[in-house]
Amino acid sequence: MAGLADEGLEEAAGAPPAMPSAMSPAFVRVVPVRGHRRSHWLGRRLLDIAFLMRLHRPIGIWLLLWPTVWALWIAGDGHPPPRLLLLFLAGTVLMRSAGCVVNDLADINIDPHVRRTRHRPLAARRMSPREALAVFVALLAVALVVVLQLNLLCLQLSLAGAALTITYPLFKRFFPIPQLYLGLAFGWGVPMAFAAQLGFVPRVGWVMLLATVLWAGIYDSFYAMADRSDDLKVGVKSSAITFGDMDLLMVAAMQVMVLLALLFAGRLLLLGAPYFYAVATGAGFFARQLWLARHRDPEGCMRAFHNNNYFGIVILVGLILDYATQRASAS
Repeated sequence: MAGLADEGLEEAAGAPPAMPSAMSPAFVRVVPVRGHRRSHWLGRRLLDIAFLMRLHRPIGIWLLLWPTVWALWIAGDGHPPPRLLLLFLAGTVLMRSAGCVVNDLADINIDPHVRRTRHRPLAARRMSPREALAVFVALLAVALVVVLQLNLLCLQLSLAGAALTITYPLFKRFFPIPQLYLGLAFGWGVPMAFAAQLGFVPRVGWVMLLATVLWAGIYDSFYAMADRSDDLKVGVKSSAITFGDMDLLMVAAMQVMVLLALLFAGRLLLLGAPYFYAVATGAGFFARQLWLARHRDPEGCMRAFHNNNYFGIVILVGLILDYATQRASAS
């Protein structure tokens, strides 16, 4: 900026003006401004689309991805094909983004009245419903291209997963614990991961799906506890409202059920110490979450929500170490 200021001072001191050229300020002042405005508009539109898809908040992607990777690791016996990992990563990002878009479309008249959501593109009227619908259709189209790289069973399961994603916002209107329905939508990648590698979904796949549904009920209940006052105001159902002052007790009960489901899966798979140590460590994270949310304040509840990311990571690390240990023992 100092260089530009100095040039202005030199011209004011009496330097002879130059004829306008392609590089002179007189020329630059006319043409690139339009391009600059156009690029600025495009940048703002892309930013709004990214906000609509919640790409600035990747925690949702991670929480949806971890159970899918657990399933890929188990189905691949510790050797998940890199191609499948990439396809399911892409599918996770696409379907989570599509879920966010359809949720905002359904809540277009509710979000402006909620403190946490009033600045979203649709709520703030920076984007029209037609534009958001176009983004949603584009995301589903790309997701379809991804799933067509998989087998027929995966394609069939993906249709059910898409239906779960689209209908979730409706369940918030009447279902008392929509967090569990969200968990079913979030966990649908688990049976798909088994189907992609094995051609069927074994019993352990359904056990892992159960663990995933309950886990989503846990972390999304913390999220709902942070939003409880706003949800009561606008009339949206949530587990936090249904559980009332027994919310932490009910969350603790779901935590116990998740741990039991994971232990049962470990027994079915004949896993060893690394996995069970990971489950025990996950129990420590669960206890930490209850402590963080003990006052039921929005900040503490959101910290408990984000802490679940570490739970997902530690279970995956346990699976990786267990299968690596088994391979080392076999060799």
